[in-house]
Amino acid sequence: MVRANGAVSLRELARVVQTSEVTVRRDVRALEAEGLLDRRHGGAVLPGGFTRESGFPQKSHLATAEKTAIADLAAGLVEEGEAIVVGAGTTTQELARRLARVPGLTVVTNSLLVAQALAHANRVEVVMTGGTLRGSNYALVGSGAEQSLQGLRVSRAFLSGSGLTAERGLSTSNMLSASVDRALVQAAAEVVVLADHTKLGTDTMFQTVPTDVITRLVTDEPPPHDDRAATELQALADQGVQIAVAGPGVAGAGGDGVPPGRQPRRDMPLPGQRRTHPGGPGAQLRSAGSLAEQPSGPAERERARVADLRRR
Repeated sequence: MVRANGAVSLRELARVVQTSEVTVRRDVRALEAEGLLDRRHGGAVLPGGFTRESGFPQKSHLATAEKTAIADLAAGLVEEGEAIVVGAGTTTQELARRLARVPGLTVVTNSLLVAQALAHANRVEVVMTGGTLRGSNYALVGSGAEQSLQGLRVSRAFLSGSGLTAERGLSTSNMLSASVDRALVQAAAEVVVLADHTKLGTDTMFQTVPTDVITRLVTDEPPPHDDRAATELQALADQGVQIAVAGPGVAGAGGDGVPPGRQPRRDMPLPGQRRTHPGGPGAQLRSAGSLAEQPSGPAERERARVADLRRR
């Protein structure tokens, strides 16, 4: 499966071979020892280390349900008539499919896939950068892309990447992609990172967005056994990143927009203020499925959330 797709999640492997994720993880560890694959957080990829980047066909098969849930939640952050930038990636492509229903939106992007998802959207204006086409992820890169972003100012940038850590922030395996992502960040008042749990704790070659520049992280619920993801989320929150966790109930829109009978959420509250609690974290971890069920204050919700993640 890894040879066919380039990357695969442990959850998908367990489903296909009809066994537990614990068993799959043990087998993947053995295959890594033989040099047949590299383990990644929540999955496995073809061997190659820091410098290897999977192409679009490989990435599109990894953590698909998680990306759908993240895109559903992130779309609720976008207001009608807003101007935003959306970077390249399979998760941002899912977001673009949902943004097609936001009237009066202006989207600046270097991604052909994002532009394609919005091409027939009513009352959505798409502005593409210049640059050289990078075929592995259908993105425009190079000096042409960077120069076309000079002087641009928008409200938010939505970016994805290959890895995310509290120490280095968002990173990617390709130098040209990293350079354009940095230019996208410079154009935005806020930076929203979309990253599923398989990228948490993964560090790749080129830093794109330092942690202190990331305003919000939209991610999915880590598996119960995933202590590293929970620890990484807490470390990001401690550094002031506002975190929204998409629960299982958020997913379900597929590729055509919001779930049937449900309107996009424009008022999705995200965790509290950055660095406003002396001696404690500046943001809390919040599940999208339980936002209406939290009677206590921000500090209490944060402690309960982190404790719950660690217990599981």
